[in-house]
Amino acid sequence: MQNSKLIIGISSRALFDLDFSHEIYKKKGLKSYQDYQIENEDKTLKPGQAFNLVKKILNINDLYDGKERVEVILLSRNTSDTGLRIRNSIENHNLNISRAAFCGGESPHRYVRDFGVHLFLSSSIEDVKLAIKSNVAAATIMSRSFDKMKKNDSDILKIAFDGDAVIFSDESEKVFQEKGLDAFIKNEVNAKSVLKEGPFKSFLVELNKIQSDFEINKCPIRTALVTARSAPSDKRVIKTLRKWGVRIDESLFLGGMDKTKFLESFDADIFFDDQKKHIMNAIETTASAHVPFGIKNS
Repeated sequence: MQNSKLIIGISSRALFDLDFSHEIYKKKGLKSYQDYQIENEDKTLKPGQAFNLVKKILNINDLYDGKERVEVILLSRNTSDTGLRIRNSIENHNLNISRAAFCGGESPHRYVRDFGVHLFLSSSIEDVKLAIKSNVAAATIMSRSFDKMKKNDSDILKIAFDGDAVIFSDESEKVFQEKGLDAFIKNEVNAKSVLKEGPFKSFLVELNKIQSDFEINKCPIRTALVTARSAPSDKRVIKTLRKWGVRIDESLFLGGMDKTKFLESFDADIFFDDQKKHIMNAIETTASAHVPFGIKNS
């Protein structure tokens, strides 16, 4: 088995529903926010956008006979004082999260590399952008009603990725945006090299390390590539993944079709895409996270 550990960094607002207290902060200021959190520190917070994802990630450790193969670290803009409610809620929800950084209003992105984080999830686009600049896979969890979330009761962690500007670089996306579809197809068909890596390639590699510990039919993780590409531009993607030695369990080449229904059918626990329009379409039924990288986000 692999000796390395998959490490996920999560913000407090991604893990728990802190929308009400955040509104207090925005409307009444820091002192009112601090007073509210301290007065309510024994009241357990409700799950947030990434809660179910975090539970499934942590449950993978149960398959390793007591060894900690994955770890989730809390990276928060709260102080340790206001963060006590978050710590209490972690305990009350029986989440095995022991490490944390409370940054007192500053961005926690400074510590993602120090903790060895492979994926950082936050509700703050600024923190996410800073993490990506530090060469760490990061995405902004988009807000939606927790009551409307489609709960995946399967024990298998299912993660869906867009391709260009997520797993791969945005080199081909640039051609499409600047010169159109015909030029894009010609570029992909005539390309002599594989695609360059994008911000999530390293995270996918770490997922593959866990997957390699299990037989395919007993694996706790399943991945899908859900892309607007279609033939003949799909060949370069396939050859790139082969060259990298990276496994993707399912590859959906949709040729521009809306991704929402396909994500539902895959039963994704989370979907990563660089384009907000795809995220906003999917968000009502699938937890989705925006990757602010590439030409569509410049």
